[in-house]
Amino acid sequence: MITRGSEWHRWEPHIHAPGTLLNDQFKYGDWDGYLTLLEAATPRVEAIAVTDYYTTSLYEEVLSQKARGRLPGVALILPNIEVRLDVAAKSGFVNLHLLVDPHATDHLVEVRRFLARLQFPAYNDRFACTPEDLARLGRMADPAISDERAAFAHGATQFKVNFAQLKGVYVESAWAKANMLIGVAGGSGDGTSGLHQAADQTLRQEIEKFAHFIFTSSPAQREFWLGQRGLTAQELQARYDGCKPCMHGSDAHNLTTTAKPVGDRFSWIKGALTFDSLRQSCIDPACRTFVGPEPPKTAMPSQVVSQLVIEEADWAATKSIPINPGLVAIIGARGSGKTALADMIAAGCEALGDTAWRQDEDVSPSFLVRARPLIGDSKVRLQWGGGETTGGYLDGRDVDDAWSFPRARYLSQQFVEELCSARGASEGLVREIERVIFEAHANDDREGAVNFGQLCENRTERYRQARQREAEAIAAISDRIATEFEKDAIVTSLQSQAAGKETLIKGYTADLAKLVVKGTEAQANRHAELSAAVQTLTGCIAAFSAQRRTFVAMQDEVKNTRTAKAPEMLRQAIARHPSSGLNASQWDAFLLVYKGDVDRALTGYIAWADEQIASLTGQPVTVGDPTAALIASDADLTKLPLSLLKAEMGRLEKLISADTIVRNQYSALTQRIATENSALQKLRMQLVDAQGAAERRKALQQEREDAYGRLFTAVISEQHALEDLYAPLMTRLTAMSGTLRKLSVQVSRTADVASWASHAEDHLIDLRKSGPFMGRGTLAEVARTELQAAWEAGSAAEVQAAMASFIAKYTKDLLAHAPYAPADQTAFRKWSTQFARWLFGTDHLAVRYEILYDGTDIRKLSPGTRGIVLLLLYLALDDADDRPLIIDQPEENLDPKSVYDELVPLFMQARSKRQVIIVTHNANLVINTDADQIIVADASPSMGSGLPTFRYVAGGLEDADIRKQVCDILEGGAEAFQARARRLRVRLER
Repeated sequence: MITRGSEWHRWEPHIHAPGTLLNDQFKYGDWDGYLTLLEAATPRVEAIAVTDYYTTSLYEEVLSQKARGRLPGVALILPNIEVRLDVAAKSGFVNLHLLVDPHATDHLVEVRRFLARLQFPAYNDRFACTPEDLARLGRMADPAISDERAAFAHGATQFKVNFAQLKGVYVESAWAKANMLIGVAGGSGDGTSGLHQAADQTLRQEIEKFAHFIFTSSPAQREFWLGQRGLTAQELQARYDGCKPCMHGSDAHNLTTTAKPVGDRFSWIKGALTFDSLRQSCIDPACRTFVGPEPPKTAMPSQVVSQLVIEEADWAATKSIPINPGLVAIIGARGSGKTALADMIAAGCEALGDTAWRQDEDVSPSFLVRARPLIGDSKVRLQWGGGETTGGYLDGRDVDDAWSFPRARYLSQQFVEELCSARGASEGLVREIERVIFEAHANDDREGAVNFGQLCENRTERYRQARQREAEAIAAISDRIATEFEKDAIVTSLQSQAAGKETLIKGYTADLAKLVVKGTEAQANRHAELSAAVQTLTGCIAAFSAQRRTFVAMQDEVKNTRTAKAPEMLRQAIARHPSSGLNASQWDAFLLVYKGDVDRALTGYIAWADEQIASLTGQPVTVGDPTAALIASDADLTKLPLSLLKAEMGRLEKLISADTIVRNQYSALTQRIATENSALQKLRMQLVDAQGAAERRKALQQEREDAYGRLFTAVISEQHALEDLYAPLMTRLTAMSGTLRKLSVQVSRTADVASWASHAEDHLIDLRKSGPFMGRGTLAEVARTELQAAWEAGSAAEVQAAMASFIAKYTKDLLAHAPYAPADQTAFRKWSTQFARWLFGTDHLAVRYEILYDGTDIRKLSPGTRGIVLLLLYLALDDADDRPLIIDQPEENLDPKSVYDELVPLFMQARSKRQVIIVTHNANLVINTDADQIIVADASPSMGSGLPTFRYVAGGLEDADIRKQVCDILEGGAEAFQARARRLRVRLER
């Protein structure tokens, strides 16, 4: 035996035929039309359960038609005997279906014997379920009927089977239990769904518990019977003796519906076209049965090895092996050629690996490498489901790893040992997990990245740049705060200087009064008024002049921004965003330009300032008669130009004293007073500015704290970006159970408090000075208490609050440890800037991720446990890789219960998306996964020094011979299995 094992085939498990006993809508005797429809059905029907009420006559007729050459594509024909229970449904009565193994010895005779034991009491008599008694019942019910077949049909409508009786007859019949499967209709018309009254609940449950399968086309019912809706599989086991397969046929009573179920709800059964496959579907309904337009999708044909051929190999008795696209289990005794077969498949896929081929024959675990001296010119050829052929020499001579792409993933024992070894190779496992995480993201979400590192960079670069910008902003604000500290420190000095200036001006004013000649007091007073007006006007002109200088400087700045600053900022932006895909002309749109016409505006502002200065200055004034006043006594001095005011002051100075010397002194002293007043005015402006430094410093400090909060927002956003990166994987892991839930990813912030404190102790504070931070290590202790928790787990607001609290408590103490005195302004300012940058720095913070297994970083796991993680990775999480997965002894690091609890469901899930080939000694991985194909390896000793002769047989679990070999090899035989069960006091039920 060597077959591809269990494959999907379309069955018609419920179809009537011309002449069906009840509701016959076929054209009388139109067997040709009926058979032609079956032969032409799409998808092809390969198994037919011919259905009729209480009889097998139509089944026998279809067999005779098959014998005459009809239905060449149908490999299995079996009887489906429909009986009606004496249980009323919504419309009619509940129907049961008895499907019989057509290959059972004397199955027709035994079926008739079974049916004859079913009796219906009526008319003071008992009627057996035989054609004769049914016809007799029909005539009793309607004496007007004379035709024998009509009487038979009418009797069938009257005959009802008692459920308890049917159940008893079945239980008492060893033949029936061995060769008959019972189904019940699940619909509301003639099925158990029609038993919706509360009083019928127990009866409905008993009928459904008794049935082996359910006839239903309802997706909701199919999900229910698979433990996916309403009840779990465990609850179904307790209440209904387990999950049940659901099938659906066309239930055709006419040619129109023959092999055409409503909604293309075809029945698919996985397994050989034998009754044993139907039995197997009752054991593994989720894996073996499906209702739908086409069978469940598995691996893509182009990614499936469909045939292995061994050429030029006298040591291979079996030259060709068909391979199932699902789960393939290779079993056999030690040294039987299991790993040899896996190696050959891997070699044909170029998946054995350069490392394996380069190993020494004496130490390599690979069969092909060890056997290389004896293999000779043997080749392997693989036929793929898509039609492609690959292969090569089995000694590896034509392997070219520089250009080859492995067509399969081969987890040999050597590969697992290398990837999960204790010699630091665990980084390879980390990279594999990162690859799976990357591929868990849809192509649309990968943002052009080709690997995990690039995707991680894409997701976090934005926040790292924001972090850098806020750090630069904090540094700039710290410089401004240092300036405000300096201004605050000179308030007293400015006050002293201003007081000195006031005293000096007061003295000058007194001296000026002494120079006034008696009789000219009025002129002197007028001169003083003019002097005050001149000083005010001079201040205004000075302000306009300062504005003009500012506008001119802004013109220079605008020019510099256009020619140097903005182009450089654009170049930096282009460098920061190399993946933008923008061309030079598109990037030009990002060149910083001024919103308005600043050139025109600044030119206008300068012209305006010039106008204001000219207006305030006025035109030159020529003084004529010294006795004639230039300005009327009642004129508003604030509205006169500077030139007129100064001319009038000059006229008055000549009248105040006729003595030239005195007049010059008066003029000079007046000028000196004006100069000192101007200086005093500047001092007062500086003093006002310095006196406001404290408030501005507080505002800047708040601004810096806000920037620190924004910086931490960027840090936290980076953390969230990494969490989002792992979210697809974590979502899947959370939904899984068992060992997979032990695998997790943890993203966290870490604060290196020691390095943060050490930097300050080494470069910024004097540990020799007495104070709370005297001596090494004290700063780190305070930081751990006050800051570490917020740094590592707090929100941006919490971090900001913690830093504000730290500053309020300890800044004064830290300043006391400064290596420079505040009086040393240059050194202290430089130090304070460095101090602030350190205090608000984040170089000691990092966002990191760990891949954990059961709470432990995988880098710290034992090699065996890493192997478990690797297996979980490929079986459950590696969705993007649809290549065949070949694993040599996956159970190696797990106990039998873990194999059953963890690996069995994972293998069952994995085969739905890729071809899986395993070499195993574990019965759970073959039987409880319901493996699609079992390849049994056997070897006979070599004659001399050559290789053993390898033979292989293959089939599915529905094949009795395969099941026997599985039991013999993996369980030690049925007797050994039963002996163990007895010793363990486990009850085995047949």
